[in-house]
Amino acid sequence: METQTLALAQEIDFSLWALFARATLTVKLVMLMLLIASFWSWAIIIQKHILYRAARREASIFDRAFWSGEPLDGLFDQIGADPDGNSQKIFAAGMTEWRRSHRDDGGLIAGAQARIDRSMDVAINKEAEDLQRGLPILATVGSTAPFVGLFGTGWGLMHAFIEIAHQQNTNLAVVAPGIAEALLATGLGLLAAIPAVIFYNKLSADSDRIVAGYESFADEFATILSRQLDS
Repeated sequence: METQTLALAQEIDFSLWALFARATLTVKLVMLMLLIASFWSWAIIIQKHILYRAARREASIFDRAFWSGEPLDGLFDQIGADPDGNSQKIFAAGMTEWRRSHRDDGGLIAGAQARIDRSMDVAINKEAEDLQRGLPILATVGSTAPFVGLFGTGWGLMHAFIEIAHQQNTNLAVVAPGIAEALLATGLGLLAAIPAVIFYNKLSADSDRIVAGYESFADEFATILSRQLDS
């Protein structure tokens, strides 16, 4: 009897594709959802890594240009009112409001400093939204994927026990395939959740550091303009 059971177990295909193919429709849908969530998460992770690296590089290049000693009006004329770089957009927002605050006679309209600060804050908020777009998806996948996987496991185990009851056979060769198919859903849930959680924390910290750099630049720029206003 043990020899027959061992021979039966050896004949069963336990490859990942075979486990998926033998699973019930509900468990298959759960597995597909988890695979899609995993690919979606990795797409966001790669896209954000490229975006953040480009943002840091652009900020470093613009920072050198800003502190090179070139007149601010000249730098603004070079990059224009609608530049591509994030740091350049914040600078352009401040300079645009600075120029708009001058009257035809050369004087300044009252409240210029507050308007300049608000315009740069709006620009920073827009850039922060772009940097953080997609991160909530990683948080959602990281928090829900394990439970979705457990749902698939629970459903698969229920189906496996029903099959055992129908066949009235509790041999390991009969029980193992159904349990393995069910546990695959849990594995896929963890496969989707673990990278999502890790990279959500990392990318959130990276985004916060980049935005903090923008805010520091805006404060320094506002201080320079404030000196000119006072003079």
